[in-house]
Amino acid sequence: MTDIQTPLPTAAVADAAVRLGVRVGLAPVALRALLPGRTFQGPAAPVTHLGSVDVLLETIDDAPPGAVLVVDNGGRLDEACVGDLMLLEAREAGMTGAVIWGLHRDTAQLREIGLPVFSLGAHPFGPRRVPPAGTAMRSAFLDGTPVSPSHWIVADDDGVLVVGEDRREELFAEARRIQRTEGAQSERMSAGTSLREQLDFARYRRLQADDPSLTLRRYLAETGGAIET
Repeated sequence: MTDIQTPLPTAAVADAAVRLGVRVGLAPVALRALLPGRTFQGPAAPVTHLGSVDVLLETIDDAPPGAVLVVDNGGRLDEACVGDLMLLEAREAGMTGAVIWGLHRDTAQLREIGLPVFSLGAHPFGPRRVPPAGTAMRSAFLDGTPVSPSHWIVADDDGVLVVGEDRREELFAEARRIQRTEGAQSERMSAGTSLREQLDFARYRRLQADDPSLTLRRYLAETGGAIET
């Protein structure tokens, strides 16, 4: 069972995806965290915004515990599609965060509410178009990255990842292993043992001199290291 209580750093998930060859989607890097320093993850609760709050309320109403609200407003910069009431409702419903492919408003109130939010920025006007009638479209695109209810969202100050079902448990387990390894490396560095010493970088350079095809990534994989950048 995927652990939604302990969010993973996006960097660890990205490194695990590279190591395992698992495809992971990336939300547009233009999205910014309203509350820096807040890591969150959970099952996606996506919806395509139609200009009215009813589809947002339906999505919140049906969202599983710990879900992340994902709102696709087409990246529009002429209106805000969510504000304080919707995100307070999301928080009270037990959602862990929101990702908005568009703009928000009520910035000061959102900071007080405290629900982590990624968006393209703020705008004082809400939608002024006439919304069509219809039920909520339970899917979203984040500038070409598809999001469905089967996806999992992982977000922190480095960005937003969209993780599919395929090998997700394996991916998260590897990400946690990388996180533990790098945490231990960091602690040893603070205690006075350099990263080069820990990785036996001198040995890598000797091996690489004899075999120019040897990469640091392969060397680390063979020796149990976990540094990727």
